[in-house]
Amino acid sequence: MAGNKILVVDDEPGLAHALSITLRATGWDVTTAADGAAAISAAASHTPDVVLLDLGLPDMSGLDVITAIRGWSHVPIVVLSARQHGEDKVDALDAGADDYVTKPFAMNELLARLRAAVRRASVPSDTEDAVVTAGSLTVDLARRRVLRDGAEVRLSPTEWSMLEVLVRNRGRLVGRVQLLQEVWGPGYSDETHYLRVYSALLRRKLEEDPAHPRHIITQPGMGYIFET
Repeated sequence: MAGNKILVVDDEPGLAHALSITLRATGWDVTTAADGAAAISAAASHTPDVVLLDLGLPDMSGLDVITAIRGWSHVPIVVLSARQHGEDKVDALDAGADDYVTKPFAMNELLARLRAAVRRASVPSDTEDAVVTAGSLTVDLARRRVLRDGAEVRLSPTEWSMLEVLVRNRGRLVGRVQLLQEVWGPGYSDETHYLRVYSALLRRKLEEDPAHPRHIITQPGMGYIFET
């Protein structure tokens, strides 16, 4: 494991410090972050080989951090949390975490799980794709923002969620059911009118000619494609 990079995200200074000392002593290159925003930024800029993430952060849920990182990266994420309820573990794993360790924990076990997470990673971190350019658009998946001709475009949370799914799958068809479930949830598989409404909103904000879109393309009866 010597030389592998790890991002430790925890708002408890004492624990973060203790983890950093132990990890560095066993050969890890350690970066720390004390809140969700710093974690997302560090994941994009430091390209860690694994992320060790506490769910209880001061500015946002750790689940939101997982979702944001998963927008552009396959980096292994190991959750470290005092929450021991089964539903918390399920939520974290469903959001994209690779493993879940509960506090208190044995350091040897945690180190073994981190090594295993790195070994299982089949695809390296795709941070070069954290920022996607499409014509006059710049979509920053890490910081969850869009620029058009250099000016920031304000999107609602739902508009961003729909755009993020399309951009993550750019060049590939995203089926209507998949898009509805990823943006609105499993209970919305039949609400295809949502897609028409929100694709129109996105085109008005992002396309130079909304009536003849270049980027957000409808495949009638099938779904949508984001073209760069």
